[in-house]
Amino acid sequence: MAPRGRLGRRGFLAGAAAAVAGCAGDERPAPDVAEVAPVVHAAPRPARPNILVIVTDDQPKHLAWALRKTRRWLVDGGVEFTNGHTTTPLCAPSRSSIFSGRYAHNHGVRDNYQKLRLDQDTTFQRHLKDAGYRTGMFGKYLNEWRIASPPAHFEDFALLSPVGYVDGRFNHNGKVAKLPGYTTHRIRDFARGFIRRGTTDPRPWFAYVAPYAAHAPFTPEKKYRNTPVPGWAGRPSVTERDKSDKPPYLRDVHAALPRGRAIRRDQLRTLLSVDDAVQALRDELKATGQLDNTLVIFLGDNGFLWADHGWTRKSVPYRPAIEVPFFLSWPAGGFGSGTKDRRLVANIDVSATVLDAAGIDPPTPQDGISLLRGHKRDHLLIEFWKQGGDPRPPHSWASYVTETKQYTEYYALHTNAVGKPVGSGRVVFREYYDLTKDPHQLTNKLHRATRAQEKSWGIPTLAARLAKARKA
Repeated sequence: MAPRGRLGRRGFLAGAAAAVAGCAGDERPAPDVAEVAPVVHAAPRPARPNILVIVTDDQPKHLAWALRKTRRWLVDGGVEFTNGHTTTPLCAPSRSSIFSGRYAHNHGVRDNYQKLRLDQDTTFQRHLKDAGYRTGMFGKYLNEWRIASPPAHFEDFALLSPVGYVDGRFNHNGKVAKLPGYTTHRIRDFARGFIRRGTTDPRPWFAYVAPYAAHAPFTPEKKYRNTPVPGWAGRPSVTERDKSDKPPYLRDVHAALPRGRAIRRDQLRTLLSVDDAVQALRDELKATGQLDNTLVIFLGDNGFLWADHGWTRKSVPYRPAIEVPFFLSWPAGGFGSGTKDRRLVANIDVSATVLDAAGIDPPTPQDGISLLRGHKRDHLLIEFWKQGGDPRPPHSWASYVTETKQYTEYYALHTNAVGKPVGSGRVVFREYYDLTKDPHQLTNKLHRATRAQEKSWGIPTLAARLAKARKA
């Protein structure tokens, strides 16, 4: 694994600006990823950074009020990727994509029951450990992970399983015990101790910190249990009246604004403790002199719907489920002042970014790109499989998403007992949204559309590109 060069903030911003200016339309052939001409960073390359990746659970994009301390650090003092996505809006597939840098159809974890399908030797924690990094994991790993099984390639760990908010069971470096109190605090303290050891251990380190918030059952800690939150009047997708253009499973659900408000309120309250924990990690980094040369990435594993289209879960191809908060900060690498980046980015980009910062060329293929460079893609593949044995909708589906459009196909497919897709694969429903004119996805333009209209919108081309992306 050979080291490779990196761009600093100046090169990154120039590349990102050029990429935005040259945004490719999705009606003409274009490479999956383009790279603008690199700009040489004149400052000396910093030593290999420490790396801190923080992943929240079921956190949609629009919860900034609860993360004011986090945003002061990582947004005002870093980069906010305003088009952050998950490539599968489900916990285990998404986290497997974070670790491996690959789409779910490539890493094989298509549902929450098949965590063992992830080849642990393809993960970035493996590559970091092989390169001499001290590695730590604190909190939730992959769904249904056995408490007695150490997570691979982490020399220091505090695995929370089963996941929960209060009095959690942790496997701390091989010792399993129930620890009283709020689990976000426990995860924070384990991570702080790991960071503190960076003052005596000369190796660079990587820490993966994964609290349970803001997942159901949305249990705030006692001091935030009744905290008032800002009011919310809903979105047009919450008050949508005519759903005749939506797939049948959405026509049959009718959650309304009061339920959406309750979910949002409780998610905000659980995230207040995460915000405190993130601030504590920043304080630890600063007190130990490690703040400047630590690359920090913060993102949600997937989003969540607040009664949008009547739905109150994730797993669907709508923006509240597939868009996530995504922040990055690394002052020593040139990413330390507030920047907005509108590129299409996703959880699959975490691995490539981390390895790029550490100077490691991954020996296994990745679908993601390093966000430290000027790379720009013109689309993302978003995919989901119906879990075999789960009677709940939706069907399996896949989406081709650009900055302005989204084309979705639902399929007669589900995962079998070993996590492989089975079924005819027949397309059973389609959706197409103009995200510029219809950001809340109220009008499925394919509902009663003629062939001539579909051709004028470029649907045959989008369908072909979606099919190609699902096989790549």
